[in-house]
Amino acid sequence: MQWQNWSGLESAEPRSVSSPASPAAVVEAVVAAREARSTVKMVGTGHSFTGIATPGDMMLRPDRLAGIIAVDRDAMTVTAYAGTQLKVLNDELERLGLSLHNMGDIAEQTLAGAVSTGTHGTGGVAAGLAAQLAGFQLVTGTGELLDVSASANPEVFELGRVGLGALGILTTVTFAVEPLFLLEAHEQPMSWDEALGTFDTMVEESHHCDMYWFPHTDRMLTKRNTRLDADVSEASPVGRLRGWVDYELLSNSVFGALTAAANRAPGAIPRMNQVSARALSARTYSDVAHRVFTSPRRVVFREMEYAVPRAAGLDALREARRTIERSDWRISFPVEIRVAPADDVALSTAYDRDSFYLAFHTHHRSDWRTHAAYLEAMEAILRDHEGRPHWGKLHTRTASDLAPAYPRFDDFLALRERLDPDRLFANDYLKRVLGH
Repeated sequence: MQWQNWSGLESAEPRSVSSPASPAAVVEAVVAAREARSTVKMVGTGHSFTGIATPGDMMLRPDRLAGIIAVDRDAMTVTAYAGTQLKVLNDELERLGLSLHNMGDIAEQTLAGAVSTGTHGTGGVAAGLAAQLAGFQLVTGTGELLDVSASANPEVFELGRVGLGALGILTTVTFAVEPLFLLEAHEQPMSWDEALGTFDTMVEESHHCDMYWFPHTDRMLTKRNTRLDADVSEASPVGRLRGWVDYELLSNSVFGALTAAANRAPGAIPRMNQVSARALSARTYSDVAHRVFTSPRRVVFREMEYAVPRAAGLDALREARRTIERSDWRISFPVEIRVAPADDVALSTAYDRDSFYLAFHTHHRSDWRTHAAYLEAMEAILRDHEGRPHWGKLHTRTASDLAPAYPRFDDFLALRERLDPDRLFANDYLKRVLGH
C-alpha cells in the first residue's frame, strides 16, 4: 500500500499496514517492530507538509482509535482517542456543551498529529493545541504504556506535549475544555499602512486576531474574533447561501480555479490579487467557537510557517514584502499573519516567548523553481529574526541549528534516548531535525 500526504510532497510504501483498535494493540505492534529491528509509525490524515509522519517498515492507521472516551465535568477535561479528527472532536464537544479554548483554521488533522507538530491558532490565553493538554497516553519504543500528566510522569509531560512522534505513539489525549462559547467575527479589508499601524491595538482589543496580505497589492484582510457573553442560542451565523458562496464557491472552487490557471499564466497574478483584494467586503457574524475558528480548505497548497519574537514580527513582515517586490516572483496565495502568547511546551514554537507567525503558501502545482526560491528567501529573513519553524510545515532546518532555538532541546533529546533507544519511530525527517 502506498501512503501519500495531502500536499503530495511525501510518499512511502510501508512493508506492512494495520489498524490497531486499542492501546494494547498498539503495544503489540511496537513490541513486534522492536523484535524485528524495524521501524513503526502511526500516520494521521497527512496534513503535515514535511515528512514528519512518513512511515517506514510498519504503518499503523488511526481510523479505529477514534472517539471520546471520558468527560470529567468537575475537572473540565475530555479524553479522546488520539486518532480522532479535530472536526469530530469539535462536533462532539458542541453536543456536550463544551469547547476547546483555541485552534487553527483547519480541522482535518488527527488529535495526535495536531498536538505532536505544534498546531496553533492565534491569540487567546493559549494558542497551541499542545498547551491545552491536561494529559496523554503514550506507547514508548520499549513497549511501555505510559499515562502522562503534570503529576504522572511529569518530565514526559513537560517535554513531550509537542513530541514530533519521536517519543512514542500517542493513544489518547486529554484536553482542558471550557463551556461552549460564542465568538463574534469581524472581517475588514484595510490598506497595508492602516493594518500595520493598528495591528497592536487590534490584538489588544480582540481575543483572537489575524491578517492576510495579498502579495503585489497594498491590501490586507483583517479578522478579529471576540468572545461574547451570550447564550449559544443567540448566535448570528453566516447564512447558508452566503456561507456556500464564501467558503465553497469563492474560497475553494473559484480560488482553486484561479490559482491553477495562474500557474500557466503567472504574469496575471498581480492583477488577479488586486481584483480579489478589492472585492473583499466587511462582515460581522457570530457562532460557536469552532465554526468561527475553522473553515474548509480544499485547494491543495504547500506551506512554510515560522514564529519570530512578537516584537520582531512587523519588521520581518515588512522585510518579506520588500524582498517579494524586488523579485520577479508571482505569488498567488495571501501571506498569513498570526500571534500567540508564550507557553511552557518545550518544543512549541511559542515556548517562553510571545510569538508572531508568518505563513507563506504556494499552489501545489506552481513552478518549483519559483516556489523554492520564494520559500528560501522568506526562510532566510525569518531565521535572521530568531525564527522557529512549524514542525509540520516546510523548512530546511537541521538538529545543529535548531538546538540553539530551543532552550530545552537537549533535554528532549535525552528523553528520546530513554523512551526510544532503538529509534523505532525514526524516519528521515526526524533524523534531520533531531539527529540520529
